[in-house]
Amino acid sequence: MPFIRTNVSKHTSQQQRQKIVDGIHQALVGSIGMPQDELFNLVTDYEPEQFFYSRNFNGIARSDSLVVIEITLRRGRSDAMKRDLYARIAENLQSKADVLPQDVFIFMHENDYSDWSVGNGKFAMALVQQVGTDFS
Repeated sequence: MPFIRTNVSKHTSQQQRQKIVDGIHQALVGSIGMPQDELFNLVTDYEPEQFFYSRNFNGIARSDSLVVIEITLRRGRSDAMKRDLYARIAENLQSKADVLPQDVFIFMHENDYSDWSVGNGKFAMALVQQVGTDFS
């Protein structure tokens, strides 16, 4: 179960935020085989004057609309899977959310099952994955 933190400019519309989340999610499903129902993406915004970054780091020209995506997930994905994931995220965000590929900044944190509790204060390794009940 990946946990995603997506940081966008405060000026990003709610509709574009949803498209960004959808684009990231579909990339995770398509590239690393994440189940469709494992959506956990915390979207936060930043004021442009609060986020300082290089507009041309590594030869990439960035705009004022940088999208920073942090992915925390269980270790074990190959470099090839990660390359595919990063490419799919950039492609999806460009086609679905009008985000320039050069404005997509992604990094990963990998850990083990023992580093997660996903509900009820239970150690994630002790839980069997199951479909939950919708309380809405």
